[in-house]
Amino acid sequence: MIRTDAFLVAVAVASALGVVASQHQARKLFSELEREQARAHGLEVEWDQLQLEQSTWAAHARVEKIARERIGMRAPVPGQVFSIEGVK
Repeated sequence: MIRTDAFLVAVAVASALGVVASQHQARKLFSELEREQARAHGLEVEWDQLQLEQSTWAAHARVEKIARERIGMRAPVPGQVFSIEGVK
């Protein structure tokens, strides 16, 4: 009878330790999940900012202005434009 009681106490203690260990692991993983979600949110914000910056830098009016001012480009006059049609 004493051996049975001792065995049951040992099983209960082992079970309690298993519960504590699994709860600790779950809390640790949840904390890591929250950190990664915050990081993902930060990366999404950065991505949105980069897309906005790219659209600003690539705006047609800006590119045209730089082409005219820095490179000295200009639109061709109608006589300089030729149309070539492909052979079918």
